Amino acid sequence: MELKLKTISKNGVAKAISKAESYRYLNEPEEAESICRDVLAVEPDHQMALRLLGLAITDQFMGSISDRYAEAEGVFQSLTDRYERLYYTGLLHERQAKAQLRAGRPLRTLVVLFENAMACFEQAEKIRPPDNEDAILRWNRCVRMLQALPGFEEKEVVAFETEDSTPVT
Repeated sequence: MELKLKTISKNGVAKAISKAESYRYLNEPEEAESICRDVLAVEPDHQMALRLLGLAITDQFMGSISDRYAEAEGVFQSLTDRYERLYYTGLLHERQAKAQLRAGRPLRTLVVLFENAMACFEQAEKIRPPDNEDAILRWNRCVRMLQALPGFEEKEVVAFETEDSTPVT
């Protein structure tokens, strides 16, 4: 038997996306990732598939060197909407920080990762769609997580900025 991937039809994309979402909710990110890759094979710029793919990759973070951080970042950077690029890049940093926390990484590493997330959320907040509070909610969660870290002092937070005071996108 030849091991060759089969292509889904364009008519099946909507149902495939729905299945990918369901697998994420069932905590089966590998299944969701596979489905997203099938969708992207027929619609390479499908924004929902890109978002779900990036999230499915970050769902698999363990706080180790094998985490596919760069891959997830590339996926989120391919989103066409600037708000979404910022917001999902913030989620990427936040999820990396949480994985590093679970893995017992040092406080200084966690603070930098949370700072990176918060810088993205702050920029996303400035350009968010009306009535979209997601960036604020994520910012607040990062603040609460930092405040809960043993040994954390607020003076340890140093803004992560590029020369023009905006996160790299």
